[in-house]
Amino acid sequence: MRPRSAIRRSVETYCAPERAALLDSFLARFLGPGELGFDVGAHVGDRAASFRRLGARAVAVEPQPALLRVLRWAFRGDSDAVLVGALVGAAPGQAVLRLNTRNPTVATASSAFVAAAEGAAGWEGQEWDREIMRPVTTLDTLAAEHGRPDFIKLDVEGFEAEALAGLTFAPRALSFEFTTIQRDVAAGCLARMSALGPYRFNAALGESMALALPSPVSAERMREWIEALPHAANSGDVYASLDPQRITP
Repeated sequence: MRPRSAIRRSVETYCAPERAALLDSFLARFLGPGELGFDVGAHVGDRAASFRRLGARAVAVEPQPALLRVLRWAFRGDSDAVLVGALVGAAPGQAVLRLNTRNPTVATASSAFVAAAEGAAGWEGQEWDREIMRPVTTLDTLAAEHGRPDFIKLDVEGFEAEALAGLTFAPRALSFEFTTIQRDVAAGCLARMSALGPYRFNAALGESMALALPSPVSAERMREWIEALPHAANSGDVYASLDPQRITP
């Protein structure tokens, strides 16, 4: 599949109108009018677009130049949607971004993620075939420049723990992606969130936009739940909140 066709497929999949309604309903528990959301690993901007439909301001962070062009078109003329062309990591600087031109959803700055995917069931045929240097910013820097967010979404393909290492304040709520090929990354993220504040946790598998647990749990219980998932579960998002009611189904 050509890169342009792969991006078109992502837009058609993630920005479909029927999916947008489900996304808005789910994310409304985290953001409301006048608040601020960070969409880190924005891809084609479906989360940032949802933030805006909910009346919140959005900071969309995406390191892939081709996807930045999509975001500039999608949010043209919207002064309450800020676009940042960078990776998010532990400290400012530069890093190598590994591109998968046939599947731009899995671009990563993590060599460990690429190694974990190699030969893993469900990841057959994935090839990271290009490398580019990209600037690295931090969550703290983004907050200093754009305001402290009420909700942060992290989806950076195995680089989530590095991104959280650059966060020193406790946002009201935050989500991070996990995969069953790198459960240790999820464990590291849970430990970091616990160090930042008295968070409780829930999760959604895949793109279900439905909380999987009947009530919020501790970081340790969340870690055990992820460890017990079958490999075929593949991925999902952990939701951390200082207000347990927000992550109660």
